[in-house]
Amino acid sequence: MSEKTPLLHYRLTSSDSPPTKVESTHSGSKDKSVRKLGVVFGVVVPTLLSMFSVLVFLRIGFVVGQAGLYQSIAMFLVAYFIVTLTVLSICAISTNGALDTGGAYYMISRALGPEFGGSIGIMFFFANVCGSALYVLGLVEAIMSTFGIPEEAVAGPHQVLPSGYWWSLLYGTALLFLCFIVCLVGTHIYAKAIFIIVIIVAAVLATIFINFFIARPIVVVLPNSSGLNSSSMSTANYTGFQLHTLEGNLMPNYTVDYSTGATMTFTTVFAVMFNGCTGIMAGSNMSGDLKNPSYSIPRGTLAAVLTTFITYNLLSLLAAWSCDRHLLQRDYSFLGDINVWPPLVTIGIYSSAMSAAMSNLIGASRVLYALSKDGLFGGVLSLAKKTSLSGNPWASVLASWLLVQVVLFAGKLNTIASIVTIFFLLVYAAVNLACLALEWASAPNFRPSFRCFTWHTCALGILGCLVMMFLINAIHAFASIAFMLLLLMLIHYLGPISNWGYISQALIFHQVRKYLLMLDARKDHVKFWRPQLLLMVANPRSCTNLMTFINDLKKSGLLVLGHVKLGLLDGLPSDPLPSCYDLWLSLVDHLNIKAFVNLTLSDSVRHGVQSLLFITGFGGMRPNTLVLGFYDDCTPQDELQGKILRSAGHDLNAASPNPDPREPWSPFFPYVRCAEELKDLPDHEYVSVIADAVKMGKNVILARYFNQFNRVEVLESGIKIGRYRGMNGPFVDVWPLNLLQPDSLGYVDTCSLFLLQLACVLKESRAWSQARLRLFLCVESDRSLKGKEEEAKKLGVMLKELRISAQVQMVEWDQVVALHWQRREGCNLVESAQNVERRERPDEECQEDGFQTFPNNNDDLLTDEYICAVNELIRRHARPQPAVRFLYLPRPPADTSRYRAYLHQVDVLSRDLGPTLLIHGVTPVVTTVL
Repeated sequence: MSEKTPLLHYRLTSSDSPPTKVESTHSGSKDKSVRKLGVVFGVVVPTLLSMFSVLVFLRIGFVVGQAGLYQSIAMFLVAYFIVTLTVLSICAISTNGALDTGGAYYMISRALGPEFGGSIGIMFFFANVCGSALYVLGLVEAIMSTFGIPEEAVAGPHQVLPSGYWWSLLYGTALLFLCFIVCLVGTHIYAKAIFIIVIIVAAVLATIFINFFIARPIVVVLPNSSGLNSSSMSTANYTGFQLHTLEGNLMPNYTVDYSTGATMTFTTVFAVMFNGCTGIMAGSNMSGDLKNPSYSIPRGTLAAVLTTFITYNLLSLLAAWSCDRHLLQRDYSFLGDINVWPPLVTIGIYSSAMSAAMSNLIGASRVLYALSKDGLFGGVLSLAKKTSLSGNPWASVLASWLLVQVVLFAGKLNTIASIVTIFFLLVYAAVNLACLALEWASAPNFRPSFRCFTWHTCALGILGCLVMMFLINAIHAFASIAFMLLLLMLIHYLGPISNWGYISQALIFHQVRKYLLMLDARKDHVKFWRPQLLLMVANPRSCTNLMTFINDLKKSGLLVLGHVKLGLLDGLPSDPLPSCYDLWLSLVDHLNIKAFVNLTLSDSVRHGVQSLLFITGFGGMRPNTLVLGFYDDCTPQDELQGKILRSAGHDLNAASPNPDPREPWSPFFPYVRCAEELKDLPDHEYVSVIADAVKMGKNVILARYFNQFNRVEVLESGIKIGRYRGMNGPFVDVWPLNLLQPDSLGYVDTCSLFLLQLACVLKESRAWSQARLRLFLCVESDRSLKGKEEEAKKLGVMLKELRISAQVQMVEWDQVVALHWQRREGCNLVESAQNVERRERPDEECQEDGFQTFPNNNDDLLTDEYICAVNELIRRHARPQPAVRFLYLPRPPADTSRYRAYLHQVDVLSRDLGPTLLIHGVTPVVTTVL
């Protein structure tokens, strides 16, 4: 079952449909041999044995003797408060869907994504490895206290084992190898082993509780503080239930730990004590071996936690009430010394420590196996995927065993106790974070059957875990968090893309939806205007240069890549657009631009653009400007030839695999149009698209010759020019006059100011910060010098008020404009009077009943001779050569029969000018008011 398979399909195929022959020979045998553990033996028993282990037999007296009864109970309350909050999160996540192998790692990775899941999975793996070593060292310590030969004192009849660091390491290695053999055989042997162990531990605990009530006061001989097997011995008293004994054990009395020689504090004692609570994941670690993980994990874990909490507190109370503090502080195995039959307690210690070591070893192997299956670390963990015929991951067990063996070199139980505690606390914090994120995301599919949790419990669990981490050992806490963040970054940048679903996407959706609802279009103001661009792309292969430039032009605004696929749903079996989205998004990643993608299916390009202009965006985030490529006869160039999409990993020239083998394969993006091929868009329809956008109140930008634009070369040349004093670059030329209507009134109209604003926005972008604006002011030479200076001064004052830095250049164009006036004088007087009346009436007043009307165009008065002269004038004033030009684009004519003439005039005006933007603005975008 893949991650995207619906749960209903999974339930149907996994329960009702018969398996195939291949599945019956492999997965069927795996299900029978592996997934067969229930609530008791799959969760309750492993969790109980893992939580009891060393603490209940070897450290309960240590905790009470050092911290006193009051602080001991406080420690248990704090520890179990944190543990219970984490258990609630585990129960919520585990009852929200089917679990696979990996336990906590599987929960976190599927909730928080591969980065968090992989890093926490490695931390959890190391926590289980160190935990297994911890329990083995505790078992060796118990064996040596009973059977070890004293280094200086006379050995007893049963003390036959040589003592010392290397001998202890040898004993630990032998015990660990025994655990390795059990785990290597498989979970069925492990289940049988823990069944025997749980009977032994239950019997031992029963005798311990009974012994407190039936044992008489005795004097216990215990080791001296100079060492475990020192010849100097001292004694302590078991007083039975005495009030003065209880009073003497109520308050803390931190002293030197006789096994390590270190002075104990609240945090060090808590670190040792908390290890008795870190076994709560033992059941969830077996998620891949449980019949029904969603049913077994919450019930079994809660039952085990409640049982251990009651047991620990009762033992603390009984020990404080009946044992002298000196006995509690100097003899960790006092429960055996005061027992009616001491060997029984020793058997319980050995059995529980052995089971806890096996539980952590098998848990570590399952986490490692899950990590290797997910492939987050590439081929580093590939060997850990190997399994036996029954499905047991023997390679992961082997690797885990070797690492535990390395940790055994630490030698002392209390030495690695704080490290293990911090690792487990970090994992618990991550589990709480996963549940908190799922709750905050408000995803409809997060509806666990276990509802006894809120985001408050998750947040308190995270806070409690982090606080205790730093209280135990701030250095280890910082180091573990830094290690986790390093792993997170490595997986983020080097790991493969997963299809698990990212909680970050759900959280982002939740927050974006909230803020989009708050973004009220009725509160828009010209002070906060920003470009929101809809760039129509016919074929991405020929438009990559334009897309990168428009990405710079948007600055902090909105960029949407629009594409119209011709066709109708009536003749198609399904919508063809969803299969294209992933490739378009990969193209966005490849170009490193910040853009959305919006595709539509329509019978014509014009209707498709209309649809996109109507529906693109949400609330106040809607495109206000339409960007089109220019309509000319230039042959498109393939700018993606041989390129590979970075995030998809596919060659753009390769064919995309089609699920239907009967249909031919097709390239990911269609190849560019050849010179002899017809365009999908006729010329009159192209002008109609411009007119439609203006009618809808959208600004329009026509981009021409951007196949000649090389962003890297332009920006690098600007940096090189900028090194010389007094020179800047690249240059951006702005011609704010409507050159196709030379008798228009002045420069200060909505469209001219829109040109200036866009040029300023481009310059303010980081990449174009070295650019220099050149503003060209067309004047007639017959004007007086004073008149020219006044006009230039007015323009300079306006630029200063608009906070736009630009170099103003006066351009004399008498000879050019004379060509227009000669043509004008030959026209009839009636038409001329109409044109004058139109010029004298501002655009804003040309409205009737709320609908803006088109002014009559004077395209019939313009000759190619005049337009070519204007084109030559622009090219003549291009020293140094600008990177891009901004030209005034007049409105399309109201008469549709003049569309071809209009397009021809714009074509001649901008011919051979290099990268050029022809811009028509219809909305006010600048203000001088604060």
